[in-house]
Amino acid sequence: MPGVLLTGFEPFAGDATNPSGDAVRLVAERWGEPEPLATAVLPVSFDTAAAQLRQLIATHDPDVVICTGLAGGRSGISVERVAVNLIDARIPDNAGDQPVDTRSVADGPAAWFSTLPVKAIAAAVAGSGIPCTLSLSAGTYVCNHVFAHAVDAVRPGARARFIHVPWAAGQAPHGEPELPIDDIARALVIAVRTALDVHQDTATPGGTLH
Repeated sequence: MPGVLLTGFEPFAGDATNPSGDAVRLVAERWGEPEPLATAVLPVSFDTAAAQLRQLIATHDPDVVICTGLAGGRSGISVERVAVNLIDARIPDNAGDQPVDTRSVADGPAAWFSTLPVKAIAAAVAGSGIPCTLSLSAGTYVCNHVFAHAVDAVRPGARARFIHVPWAAGQAPHGEPELPIDDIARALVIAVRTALDVHQDTATPGGTLH
């Protein structure tokens, strides 16, 4: 039976919470699907997050890896399509490191595409009533760094990708968009279920003009 690894992040940049980590904990508590699920909340540290993720993949040998993180200011769930092999940190990570214009994976390609059915996942989440779109940029911070390492580290035949989540209700600063934490957790369950069930992505248009 295929196994799943689902990760979120700890708080960073002085925030008291991170809805990606909170939602992953909720999914772990409520998981009722037949497939085995491993979860983890990663540190917001370039070096440690990548090392821990690679160790989790080596330990659990998952068929599906879904990493999640916070994209404050976005109004819904964002299914990321591309990880670039670039770190350009606008702020230091939680370990105080601030790499600029370096590669996430030294011997990796310029970029990786998600190996999961991103269009099908976005459609399934949106179809449940939760705002969800495709995204072409996971940024150049720890989220993108982990996405790159996930796609690079999985064995042949296994699949990986990244999902950004907005602030959870009651957490957003300065009136930024929010979603109930239950909806964020439900979106992650739908994403996992779709990733397990769908192996050929839909051919519907999903691009943007700008």
